[in-house]
Amino acid sequence: MKRRDFITLLGAAALAWPAAARAQQRNRERRIGVLMNGIATQAALQSYLAAFVEALRQLDWIDGQNLRIDVRWNAGDAALARLYAAQLIGLQPDVILASSTTNLTVVREATSTIPVVFTQVSDPVAQGFVASMTRPGGNLTGFGAYEFSIGGKLLDLLKEIAPGLAGVAVMFNPDTSPQSKFFMRSIEAAGQSLGVQTMAVQVHATGDIEPAIENIAHQRNCGLILTTDTFTGLRQQLIVDTANRHRLPSIATTIDFVKYGGLMNYTYNLDLVDIFRQAAGYVDRILKGAKPADLPVQMPTKFRLALNLKTAKALGLEIPPSLLARADEVIE
Repeated sequence: MKRRDFITLLGAAALAWPAAARAQQRNRERRIGVLMNGIATQAALQSYLAAFVEALRQLDWIDGQNLRIDVRWNAGDAALARLYAAQLIGLQPDVILASSTTNLTVVREATSTIPVVFTQVSDPVAQGFVASMTRPGGNLTGFGAYEFSIGGKLLDLLKEIAPGLAGVAVMFNPDTSPQSKFFMRSIEAAGQSLGVQTMAVQVHATGDIEPAIENIAHQRNCGLILTTDTFTGLRQQLIVDTANRHRLPSIATTIDFVKYGGLMNYTYNLDLVDIFRQAAGYVDRILKGAKPADLPVQMPTKFRLALNLKTAKALGLEIPPSLLARADEVIE
């Protein structure tokens, strides 16, 4: 081979190698760990996960080809969430998707280096997950839910529909809702201004719920507030039936509380399917080299109020016209 031909061949190979290397790196299998809130049989949660996977597919990340997705469900159990977080981190994923405060808490305890995208986490700055909304810092970013000041709004609404309210109990499982202590602060502040006594009622097992509500019912003119909590969210029907039986007006942050027969719910006006699609966009950017520290946390700005007129009638409550006019959904 002539020297000039050899040099030409060598130069062509040098140019081709980086392109081939980049293609190989782009096409190598990446891994995502997903720690979901709740149980796998919940249709709504499955729709969120499906939207996440489909959005990744549209971004050319295809499970079983250049991507592997490992999914775990915490079933409203903090110990299970901790176990599954350790399992997922042991698989050495490139990114973790963590849904809920409980899941994000155990993931953060287990890793400070693997990038994490979160969803449905209340006030991540107040909880110390991120430094700020615009510049999260560290390895965490994602999509938040409520600011804790909404706790006072829940009590305001309950007092508006039940003017004789003298006390309110806030029910939660501290293991699956560590954020409830922050909600309590705004509820207590609202209680002081409204002349309503407030109490935190902790439940750790299904068998704790009915006795707890019976004790609340012994208090004069008392109501019930449910903050964000997977444990109570999975037991809404039991809570609603027991509260209504004891004629306790109730309000929750869960989207479908009134459909179970609860009196009111006040929640963020967001399509969670779309949130999980957006989370896939953040995962895509991280897989392509972006740092979570540079991706701003996004928070909802609009909320929706839902009322159950049938429950109000059964409890002997008359909904003020002004409150009815503000409702986004009314169940008759």
